[in-house]
Amino acid sequence: MHRRHPEIDPQMLSETEEQGELRSVLRDFFTETSGPEDIRKHLATPRGYDEALWKRLAGEIGVHGLAIPEEYGGSGYTFAELAVALEESGRALYCAPLLPTVVLAAHALLAAGDRQACERYLPRIADGTLTATVAGFHDGEPGVSAEPTGAGTVLRGAVDFVLDGAGANLILVRARTPEGPRLFACEPAPETCVRTPHRVLDETRRQARVEFHGAPATAVGESGELTAALDAGRAALAAEQVGGSGHALDATVTFVAQRHQFGRPIGSFQAIKHRLADVLVALEAARSAARYASACMALDSPHLPVAASAAAAVCSETFRLATAEYVQLHGGIGFTWEHSAHLYVRRARSSEVLFGTTEQHRARIAGLVGLAPRSAA
Repeated sequence: MHRRHPEIDPQMLSETEEQGELRSVLRDFFTETSGPEDIRKHLATPRGYDEALWKRLAGEIGVHGLAIPEEYGGSGYTFAELAVALEESGRALYCAPLLPTVVLAAHALLAAGDRQACERYLPRIADGTLTATVAGFHDGEPGVSAEPTGAGTVLRGAVDFVLDGAGANLILVRARTPEGPRLFACEPAPETCVRTPHRVLDETRRQARVEFHGAPATAVGESGELTAALDAGRAALAAEQVGGSGHALDATVTFVAQRHQFGRPIGSFQAIKHRLADVLVALEAARSAARYASACMALDSPHLPVAASAAAAVCSETFRLATAEYVQLHGGIGFTWEHSAHLYVRRARSSEVLFGTTEQHRARIAGLVGLAPRSAA
């Protein structure tokens, strides 16, 4: 007999008054601190973001601890509240490592169920004093091995394209052991951990190659399973993409209302209206998919894997469409380096392959719901 799981309450897909207030505060915060010129200035710093703003976001607004339990120094809210913050950060193209630290690393620690590791690291993530990331989450045999020594466990090997790999204070690494893959916590030191930044398409989300040469590490939990953390990452990324798509649409609507041709705003032309209407329809579908995935995260629903992959596929396609129209409907200025549109295009292109391509997500959904892929006609 199959067990029926409770469905998501439709009310959870609507924004609460408290979430609306959080959104308003964050909208004002990012408008003040993360405009196009601010982004370029932050990217020129060694860490790629303003560390003072990072601490303000954690301390004044409490974003970092929203989805962290109170017993570990957080606020004890749910992923639904964190998703509001992620959507606003995506709208502003905030370039600090919220995704690897507050989502991937924090949820990997919580999913591992290792109370000692949670007590050690989560309070520092919540107060903004610790940045963290996850390495080796891709399928297949990990590229890093864990070796026991007289002084403890050390890591050897390399992982490529690690989010914030060059700057994170803590790296949670999926490594090989004789019993199978397992998760380890490593606080990298220059003597045993070589971190090489990559030049990537989206400079607002830095990545690096991390090489471990006998780096001391501590086991976290009992396995190297990271599926739950990855689904949290997919739900978070979907919220970011909704925010970025919303910015692209709003900026384009404002522009076409101001730019005139043949004596009237180009936004009054039917062809322009149809194109923007297509973006709006896609954005509403993406927002629904992202909120459903966030609700599944908030309730720890067994439907999360399907919801997370569905949101990843839908929101990636919407962000790509919205940024394409952002550039094209701005005309010549939209193709220049001076305009911020290209930053959103870069984020859209990099995000759609971060946790799997759209085709991979659809194949995963088909497997999860028991549908065999159709053979080519």
